[in-house]
Amino acid sequence: MSANAKTERLAASETANSAAGTAHTLVTGANGFTGQWLMSQLRASGQRVTETVTGNSADETPTRRKLDITSLEDCRRVIDETRPDYLVHLAAISFVGHGDALDFYRVNVLGALNLLQACVDVGHVPRKILMVSSANVYGNVASDAIDENFPLAPVNHYAASKAAMESMVRTWMDKLPILIVRPFNYTGRGQAANFLVPKIVYHFARREKSISLGNLDIARDFSDVRYVARVYEALLGCDVAGETVNVCTGKPFTLKQIVDMATEYTGHRLEVKVAPEFVRATDVAVLAGSPVKLRKLVPQIEPVPFPDTLRWMLQSANS
Repeated sequence: MSANAKTERLAASETANSAAGTAHTLVTGANGFTGQWLMSQLRASGQRVTETVTGNSADETPTRRKLDITSLEDCRRVIDETRPDYLVHLAAISFVGHGDALDFYRVNVLGALNLLQACVDVGHVPRKILMVSSANVYGNVASDAIDENFPLAPVNHYAASKAAMESMVRTWMDKLPILIVRPFNYTGRGQAANFLVPKIVYHFARREKSISLGNLDIARDFSDVRYVARVYEALLGCDVAGETVNVCTGKPFTLKQIVDMATEYTGHRLEVKVAPEFVRATDVAVLAGSPVKLRKLVPQIEPVPFPDTLRWMLQSANS
């Protein structure tokens, strides 16, 4: 099939679905941890979802597009072909230790701007654009209730690129209905084992003798990925744009509390070793967000209690 014929077939499919009146969401970074849960949530609610993938990992279909967000031309093509009702931008380089610092800015800043420019260039204004930032933009703030008015003080390239993305995106808010979200820590089934909570779950599920962790007294605000997906869906449907909102629960848990809960649920006791390489002098004792604004915007979405999330993850790891 020629490239033109393929494009026409995909566009015809989009047109037919739009005529059927089904809400359509384009999700960038859809094959990541968050993207998979969000797509499942949207589809379960009856939405039609188009995912974007990079490179040659999969062929294009009516529900999948290849997209290099660092290419404005590619962004124009995908936006023009799909013309989604909603756009959720998850695609980003999020590993703080990524080797090339410039990549953070090429992908996280310019990639986001390319998507917005593409919408304007092809004459398409979605009902809502959800730009996903990160609570990392707040930096090392000692507070158990960080709200959206706290100053930004990023301390690494990942956080700095997200802060820069937010600043640039705000210049587009008079042209497009954009909502910026700042998720705090969240976890769930399917998250990589090098993240903190999955690491603890992994060790308990395999009944390891010991685990190496950092400061056991630091406390973090952990959300459930299912809650985050429901929040993103609800925010797409709310009538607010031109704002920034934290995604969090406001209820922090220490590492010691998490280990103690896992011990109670599994009946297994781990020897916890505090490894010096995991202890940082700049570690903040308590880092938790204020969910006040979020609850006003989407009061119908209830957080999943963290103990339930941990139990769910342990059950999955043991099955």
